[in-house]
Amino acid sequence: MPAPRKYPDELRERAVREVRTTGRPIAHVAKDLGIHKEALRGWFRQAEADAGERDDRLTTAEREELKQLRKEVAELRRANEILKAASAFLRRNSTVPGRGRPGDRAPQGQGPRGRVRLPGAGAVRVGVLRAQEAAEVGPTAA
Repeated sequence: MPAPRKYPDELRERAVREVRTTGRPIAHVAKDLGIHKEALRGWFRQAEADAGERDDRLTTAEREELKQLRKEVAELRRANEILKAASAFLRRNSTVPGRGRPGDRAPQGQGPRGRVRLPGAGAVRVGVLRAQEAAEVGPTAA
């Protein structure tokens, strides 16, 4: 809940209107109405931005949209962090061989994805292994 405003909206509108219509300096109007001159200066600048007379400030509508978008971004970031944490948790507690905790091992004799491991084969391709087996057996009888 935002903090209550020190000055009511009617006073703000009246002060800005008086500065516009009379052309008097902001400090003089602020002193007459009993408000701080910098508060009135900010209200006047915002009124000019809302009227399209200033390009260096966002309009009230743009400020509201920016505020809403920042809230949405913060919410999406929180949701993303939750999903990352859930993903990491599920990855640690996975029952798929090779995807569990670092100390988990695949069942004896099986490699990743259930493939059979050949003892001493390492990263040798299957075609190379077949050629080695054929060479060990010797020439075929003709």
